[in-house]
Amino acid sequence: MAALDNVKLKDVLADVASGSLQLPDFQRNWKWDDDRIRAIIATVTLDYPLGVVMTLQTGGATRFRSRTLTGARPDGDPAADLLLLDGQQRLTSLFQALWLDAPVETADARNKPIERWYYVDIEKAVGPGADRDEAILSVPADKVLRTDFNRTVVLDLSTTENECAAGLFPLHLVFDAQRVNQWMMSYVKADEGRNWNLWGQFDELVLQQVRAFQVPMIRLAATTSMDAVCAVFERVNTGGVPLNVFELLTATYAGDRDYVDQTGDYYQLPQVWREIKQGLAAKYPVFGRLDGGLENGLSSIDFLQAIALVRTWERKQSGRGATVSCKRRDLLDLPLADFVRLAPKIADAFAWVGDFLERQCIVRPGDLPYKTQLVPLAAVRAILDTALDGLGAEEKTEQWYWCGVLGEMYGGSTETRFTRDVEQLVPWIARDDRAPDTVTDAFFFTDRLDSLTTRNSAAYKGIYALLVKQGAVDWHYTDSPLKPGRLDEYSVDVRQIFPKTWFRRGNSQNLPTNSIVNKTPLSYRAAMDMTGAPASYLSTMVAASDMRPEWFDDVLATHLIDPEALRDNDYERFYHDRSKQLQDLVHSAMGKRTMLRDLAEGDAR
Repeated sequence: MAALDNVKLKDVLADVASGSLQLPDFQRNWKWDDDRIRAIIATVTLDYPLGVVMTLQTGGATRFRSRTLTGARPDGDPAADLLLLDGQQRLTSLFQALWLDAPVETADARNKPIERWYYVDIEKAVGPGADRDEAILSVPADKVLRTDFNRTVVLDLSTTENECAAGLFPLHLVFDAQRVNQWMMSYVKADEGRNWNLWGQFDELVLQQVRAFQVPMIRLAATTSMDAVCAVFERVNTGGVPLNVFELLTATYAGDRDYVDQTGDYYQLPQVWREIKQGLAAKYPVFGRLDGGLENGLSSIDFLQAIALVRTWERKQSGRGATVSCKRRDLLDLPLADFVRLAPKIADAFAWVGDFLERQCIVRPGDLPYKTQLVPLAAVRAILDTALDGLGAEEKTEQWYWCGVLGEMYGGSTETRFTRDVEQLVPWIARDDRAPDTVTDAFFFTDRLDSLTTRNSAAYKGIYALLVKQGAVDWHYTDSPLKPGRLDEYSVDVRQIFPKTWFRRGNSQNLPTNSIVNKTPLSYRAAMDMTGAPASYLSTMVAASDMRPEWFDDVLATHLIDPEALRDNDYERFYHDRSKQLQDLVHSAMGKRTMLRDLAEGDAR
């Protein structure tokens, strides 16, 4: 339930000062600049609509850690009665400009930090309303305006006498009746014949408007669910950045008094996540390099989704839940006690995933086909634990993984597939039940090879990894097959076998020239020698390798390439032969036959 009231601005700002009205900790920092502050002050002095402010009553089951609005320094550590969901920028600006006896810490048009006091020009303010924006003035912290690189003083408001002489009223006094009266007497005394009438108009048209100004406020009941709070916040907040579930949980967990540590501090979810992510990324770069930020690669949401999958699996097995799920509401409903219990298990599961990916020769973030597929894989590992370590379990896990990659099953909506894979993969591995839909529904059509041209495709990355996994030997470093640990050392990437320059003579026979069929994993050093026709650069490579030609043919064969076709510069023979060998490679990884596009579903070649 929600209630709408009109509350006097003075009372709202008093609640901000006392700490009765605070921010939930997931709110981002106040950031309005000088121009926007002057504009909203003009709005209030004209009694124009400010817009609805939305708050949440505290005391419900969902407890957020809260913090005061910027500039508020209440006595002690008061508990908030209301949490501000929408209106932070407006109320913080007005609180600092109209209530605090201190300059406002804001920014100029170039986002440079500045400190400003705000004044209203009395004579301009009693004129037409259209002039009100021009009547609001801001001055530096020392109350002196300068020009000519700060060498020339154009306005000095450092004393009350100077303020009165300039006819500029300091707006931070507006709600302090005693100080307003003292300032008024000084102002009238400066020019009684003129200023008395001006003050009367100013008091009626400006000061009384501000004192009587009302803020429409929606109060959400304390019983409002976290999911509803999150949805409401995102709909009313126009700051541009959607509210992150992780931020919301951070504020919620911080408000859980059952998990205050020995120093009396609240549970710090960001610090816990930082330690987990850094530990994983330090050992497994595939999860994102440490210098790329905590949310680069494996993200906090990926981690929370894996926890939610395991938690809902447990609840379903015990009869307390109906489905396995990791939707947004499942993350928002994740109790801190369950997070604390499951986080170490999920961290260990992702470490196992890192080892699994290394066995698939996927060790770099850019080579990972689907980051999303790792979420259900980690959940299954956490559920089955060491049961995944057996030979049969490993084979099934690999088949499921490569069906997902080469069948491109994780390219669309993933939450439903997460659920289905966990529910089907666990019994398939543990009890040899029916294979998961990701395995049975995955197909790789033969003509898909022709269109795999960039890393935007998971199947492209998958075939690249499979070529390394099945034993491809570099054409410069020919001493042993490529290994995961050498991919960075040798600057291995997907290199074109028949170079682009060779096709300028019309040698493509109308076959694709940029597909994965004409590419293979090779070092940068090998690629430097691959210019001109293959027959030409192969002779150079053979000589540099100090190998017999037939031995180098064996090296070429590790890339599923017909050496004779390459030596004859026969692109058509090369392309058809390698397509067939790549199809067999895919067939082996998926544990099923590839499909012809023109065959009916279910017919195998």
